[in-house]
Amino acid sequence: MLNAALLCKNGNLITLLENCKSMCDFKQMHSIMITFGIPLIQEDVFVSKFLSFAATSSITWTMLIPSSFSFLTKLYSTGTPSLEDAVYARKLFDEMSQRNLVSWNSMLDCYVKCREVLLAREVFDLMPERDVVSWSSMIDGYVKGGEYYEALAIFQKMHGSGVNANEVSMVSVLNACAHLGALEQGIMMHRYIIDKRITLTLVLRTSLVDMYAKCGAIDKALTVFRGASVKQTDVLIWNAMIGGLATHGFIHESLSMFTEMQNTSITPDEITYLCILSACAHGGLVNEAWYFFKCLTRNGMNPKTKHYACMMDALVRAGHLTEAYTFLTQMPMEPTASMLGALFNGCINHRNLDLAELVGKKLVELEPDHDGRYVGLSNAYAVIKRWDKARTLREAMEKRGVKKSPGWSFVEILGSTHRFIAHDKTHPQSEKIYDIMNFIMKQLTDVGFECHMIASLIL
Repeated sequence: MLNAALLCKNGNLITLLENCKSMCDFKQMHSIMITFGIPLIQEDVFVSKFLSFAATSSITWTMLIPSSFSFLTKLYSTGTPSLEDAVYARKLFDEMSQRNLVSWNSMLDCYVKCREVLLAREVFDLMPERDVVSWSSMIDGYVKGGEYYEALAIFQKMHGSGVNANEVSMVSVLNACAHLGALEQGIMMHRYIIDKRITLTLVLRTSLVDMYAKCGAIDKALTVFRGASVKQTDVLIWNAMIGGLATHGFIHESLSMFTEMQNTSITPDEITYLCILSACAHGGLVNEAWYFFKCLTRNGMNPKTKHYACMMDALVRAGHLTEAYTFLTQMPMEPTASMLGALFNGCINHRNLDLAELVGKKLVELEPDHDGRYVGLSNAYAVIKRWDKARTLREAMEKRGVKKSPGWSFVEILGSTHRFIAHDKTHPQSEKIYDIMNFIMKQLTDVGFECHMIASLIL
């Protein structure tokens, strides 16, 4: 029997193609490719010759293209295709005289896996019909691209079209809600799952726990988590719960849950230790952080960059700045900007301005186009009244063309999120918003004035 791996070696595919003397030979080769799943996406030269041979031969494209396209997309489903792969798939797709829903979905999924969300949306908009697979792929594409608002908008359109979501689409939508901190919308998605009687699989339950935890609804996260028996859980759902507790300051509860997890048959992984280290950092538990950091190695795991970052964060928050700097210099990898940034902020908070200057300069060197690095170091100079250095740094920032990015925040009201930037008036209700804000400020000023007068009379 022919061996697919052997065929792929040393240009054997091209040799076979060049030896094709008839249509019968070509069809036999095409059948071999499909039967053995030969990864022609890895052979750019071969693909080009293959398509050229087909184009110059009197082959019936309606028979060849659908099977070749199916072959390509089947390969894509087993891994992440490159954009060099999507081009070939699209070329085959465009040559198809008849396309069914499966071929449309395959092309859409190929673009989503390539993170080409604009091309995916182009295909999505052209589809003559869509099923839950189509909608789920598009939602997933936006979530993976970080366009969470668009993901929620697509879900609403799917709901309006009468297509019911499935587990896959709900996992993606809950992920979007989690990243946005959109609790009200997350609650509505939970209701949707219940109303549509979508099976609460472990993956979906984990997504719910993660969404509630990231949105700060710890009680709801715990309720969903406790709704499953220990035998129905895995390390991922425990990580979501432990991490959620740690993030929102429930340090001892997080550590207790870690102990509870160890009493089960579930083995902690690298993410578990990352969550625990984060809990220790937030709680100022330096000794415990060292213990868990060393546990990684003892349990056969190698600490990653994020573990080192958490350990350093624990040292910085506790004010162990010299120890943190020493730890930073002894790491087996180069420190990241986020590590240096955490140390820099710790130096400012604990008034170690000499070390802040040293770390601040490294940050500017590491990220010369990051506005926050210049502003942070400039503010540090201002604290110690080194106005000359602060001015020089601002001038260097302007000379390089780095502009300060405005900070922003958002609030969720009745299921809708609203984004705000300082002095921004693009919001459709900005006039009313500023009126209310000015009213509140006046009330606070008046109350402050009255309190001051009362205090002066008493004293």
